[in-house]
Amino acid sequence: MEIKGKVIIYSILIALVLLLLLVSLGIVKLNFGKSTENTASGEYSNIPEKCRPPSGESIISWKEHLGHHADTQECLKYFN
Repeated sequence: MEIKGKVIIYSILIALVLLLLLVSLGIVKLNFGKSTENTASGEYSNIPEKCRPPSGESIISWKEHLGHHADTQECLKYFN
């Protein structure tokens, strides 16, 4: 095997080991078809749609947002 072939093989092996290391340390998260959206079957399926936090929003900031609106203040009971 010539040197270029060995370099390619070693590069692939190093990349795989690095990916495995990053995944095992929790730095990289692989998502194989699992939805992270707040859908009806998601984490917040037991509360009304208007009370569900948007994707990527923290619960703390969402509770603060809900408290500022009269029509969504009743949603705060779902996050105690």
